[in-house]
Amino acid sequence: MRFVRPVLCTLLAVLLIGSVAGPAPAVEREENAVTSQTFRNPVNPSADPSLMFYNGRYYVATTRGDRIGIWSSTSLATLLVQPEQVVWRDSDTSRNTQMWAPAFRHVGNRWYIYYTASDGVDANHRMYVLESAGDDPLGPYSFKAKIADFGEYAIDGEPITVNGQQYFVWTGPGRGQGGPAQLYIVRMSNPWTATGDRVAIPADGGCTEVREGPTPLYGATRTFLTYSTCDTGKPDYQLWMKSIANGADPMVAANWVQHPGPIFSRNDETGVWGPGHHSFFKSPDGTEDWIAYHGKNTSTYTYSYRTTRVQKITWNADGTPNLGRPLAAGATQNLPSGDPGSANYWINDTDAAVAYTGAWSSGSGCGNQCFWGNDHWSWEPNATATIQFTGTRVALLSVADTGNGIAAVSVDGGPEQRIDYYSSIRVGEQLMYISPALPSGPHTLKVRVTGDKNPASTSAVISLDRIEVY
Repeated sequence: MRFVRPVLCTLLAVLLIGSVAGPAPAVEREENAVTSQTFRNPVNPSADPSLMFYNGRYYVATTRGDRIGIWSSTSLATLLVQPEQVVWRDSDTSRNTQMWAPAFRHVGNRWYIYYTASDGVDANHRMYVLESAGDDPLGPYSFKAKIADFGEYAIDGEPITVNGQQYFVWTGPGRGQGGPAQLYIVRMSNPWTATGDRVAIPADGGCTEVREGPTPLYGATRTFLTYSTCDTGKPDYQLWMKSIANGADPMVAANWVQHPGPIFSRNDETGVWGPGHHSFFKSPDGTEDWIAYHGKNTSTYTYSYRTTRVQKITWNADGTPNLGRPLAAGATQNLPSGDPGSANYWINDTDAAVAYTGAWSSGSGCGNQCFWGNDHWSWEPNATATIQFTGTRVALLSVADTGNGIAAVSVDGGPEQRIDYYSSIRVGEQLMYISPALPSGPHTLKVRVTGDKNPASTSAVISLDRIEVY
């Protein structure tokens, strides 16, 4: 319940978040809809992202469970509000459930999507590949093959190029263990065929249970194999790394050098836990390297509430990648170099663009789970928050909690849409609502407290936190 929630952070948390995000640009503070070169996370509400930029557009595919879906946008700043385009469903019951971790590869004039699927039994997970009919990342796609099937559990596979030769890396059972505890590599003869014996690549990880999501990153003199460890449901899910020198044989396990310690891990100060299962992509102009990963803003052990975030990475003087620390979900970042930008901006719950009626409370009790360390909340039936904005679409990112109820949201006096703000655990900056596409210009968004709640909730509180305008 909102009025008894613990105070997670005081003014210090607000200052910490502000130091990470940097001062809000004046153009955003004033809510002027002009072309912006900034954005905020998340860029997608799902997990296990494969994100790339190709031919003028960003594409991201994430775990959807029963399908392969892709989102696309000309700017990273507007990716969050784009519609999912489902490119693959499968009628074969041996591989049409628990569909996880799609990964893109472009070979010749075809796109390939590698993914994991099962018949509903986790132990039966195997890896598969789709092939596009042409040179469009959105397909259409057809089923191509099962790949790297060695008769046992296998997930998270994707190609890696070493010395001009294609290989396939994935996660399988560890020796004497079940589950995703060991990395493997095998040669590929074409984009859908593994050939010859596999080789196990021992990998450290600060825990025993997981070595998953191996993903390549190419440096000047070495190829880096980055991977996730410690169970994606845990707050300590993190990234580790091995590497191999150019010219060395990747099928010799001893040629892979272990880099000590995690290279990307939880950041309690900014409210990011469980960062991992990632991909790397270039900025539109090819001058910058970026990471896309999923993270949570709760330290609770849960597989829910993982969202896709991105941030720029750099390179150390010794040629190793520097991934930095996970930034707060609401940290304002510069867009990748060459991104055209968009007329996006944010409105905070404390801004003059928001008018409240009825009884609302506000404060910084939610700390780094909230945008700029504060939010408004009310449980009074028919209390309202009215937001004036200029744009073509608006999104609400708010606190969801065990004591939250149902809001009614409307645009420009139109029909109300009921939104349930309940969650089994308390999380912040969750995407609660996206408006339909609107004519460009000024609009009014109204959030009304209904006083209703679902049976699992302990009260009918509604939170107002971050408003993203597009």
